[in-house]
Amino acid sequence: MQRINRTNKTRDFHQAKWNEPIIFELHQPGEKGVELPPVNKEVALAVGDGISVIPEVMQRKGRLGLPEIGQARVLRHYLRLSQETLGSDFNVEIGQGTCTMKYIPKINELLIRDPKMMELHPLQNEETVQGMLEIFHKLDLCMREISGMDYFSFQPGSGTQALFAMASIVRKYHESRGEGDQRNEIITTIFSHPSQAATAAVKGYKIITLHPDEDGFPDIEKLKAAVSERTAGFVVANPEDTGIFNPRIKEFTDIVHQAGGLCFYDQANANGLLGFTRAKEAGFDMCFFNLHKTFAAPHMCGGPATGALGVITKLKEFLPAPIVEHKDGKYSLQYDLKQSIGKVRSFHGVAQTVLRAYAWIRALGAEGLKEVAKIAVLNNNYMYHKVLAIRGASAPYVKGHRLEQVRYSWEQMTKETGVTTEDVTRRMTDFGLHYWTSHHPYIVKQPFTLEPTESYSKEDLDEYIHALEQISKEAYENPEIVKTAPHNSTIHKMDEQDFLDHPDKWCITWRSYLRKAEAPWSSPYKLEGPRLR
Repeated sequence: MQRINRTNKTRDFHQAKWNEPIIFELHQPGEKGVELPPVNKEVALAVGDGISVIPEVMQRKGRLGLPEIGQARVLRHYLRLSQETLGSDFNVEIGQGTCTMKYIPKINELLIRDPKMMELHPLQNEETVQGMLEIFHKLDLCMREISGMDYFSFQPGSGTQALFAMASIVRKYHESRGEGDQRNEIITTIFSHPSQAATAAVKGYKIITLHPDEDGFPDIEKLKAAVSERTAGFVVANPEDTGIFNPRIKEFTDIVHQAGGLCFYDQANANGLLGFTRAKEAGFDMCFFNLHKTFAAPHMCGGPATGALGVITKLKEFLPAPIVEHKDGKYSLQYDLKQSIGKVRSFHGVAQTVLRAYAWIRALGAEGLKEVAKIAVLNNNYMYHKVLAIRGASAPYVKGHRLEQVRYSWEQMTKETGVTTEDVTRRMTDFGLHYWTSHHPYIVKQPFTLEPTESYSKEDLDEYIHALEQISKEAYENPEIVKTAPHNSTIHKMDEQDFLDHPDKWCITWRSYLRKAEAPWSSPYKLEGPRLR
């Protein structure tokens, strides 16, 4: 049970704690969760006669080797884990930063659970999925209006994959013009997401990084010095991950275009822009949105996510195929894109995520999208002024108005008390709240990033702010309370220099667990050379 403590305005929180083994350790030889039906007689005879109807490459040569556990214990195991987990439906998720953990309308979850959606298969004949292809096409039209781009692909499975696809388009575009070898540099900014530089580097580009000028904005003079006949493109997030919006962005894209480069736009941070600015008017040739962030679909660990990739007309032929087209009253998948970079993910996209995003946009309408941006910016700037009044907190670089998020710093508090942002992370869970620091590298020292979105009320914001105020007070008066946290939550302080930094200790699959860890039961599997048999 949670209740608000009216004395200090933080939430009394006592999370369920279970000394719960991992699923592998629950294995009991011979225990069953389901009785499989007998093998079809025809199949059994065919296999016995060596004339299998199952291709030989698909026939298992040995036991599957999964943990053997009864249904009741499996149910208890996952329910206990769920009680140890916080999420956007349980608590105020302001601290999720650029992942924008906003409220996801539950009616949209009912839509995707309709049997007509749940039983869809990406290999169905196009004639049998006209309704879903229509949704893909209509969401494409919505995204065109929101961004100013001319065509969209929903194939990329994330923002990072969309960035990789855009870097691939940049390379193939210049190769088609005979300048592939000459144009080998991509320009980005220090505050943009590291995936922008990383994906371009994977495509073989040299990365040039612009640092801020004395006012905290990307330095336009450094951009002018950086562009040349070697410039392939310019990639940027705007607003960047600090919440800083560059009002001169059109000047940046003009400079790059004059040098012959393409401009592509990371719009993962678009929550404060909807209905107010578009990639087209800012001079971009490509952009992407995260449907699993801005457009109210769940992120879900990068599984069913979608990075919606849009391009201007001259780059349509370079998109990953297929794209959905509407002609003569029929929807179809068009694979005939002569310069296509090829697939970046299997099939066309995640239908459930596309449907959620389309339903969200249609429910809000144009004015509703603008209202989303207004409230997101209002919420963020309310928090901005409140957090800056907390002892030990600051917001480096540009002073004054920020857009939909801010990357703050506890550097002063750390110097004065020894309490770090990682300590604050764990202490926040004692109040049932999530808190995000930053991706690496830590350009802002002792960072914490807050992005309230439009989903949270003033009371929600105040609850979160009061928790930060309480932790700051503890840090200065009794820092051991913060340093030894958590006290009510299930998480604990990790030894980040041990398992996280040593791949030889990672056990992310059942086979790697058997191979690397000391199994709690006698395994029937033996290690023969480098592979498990």
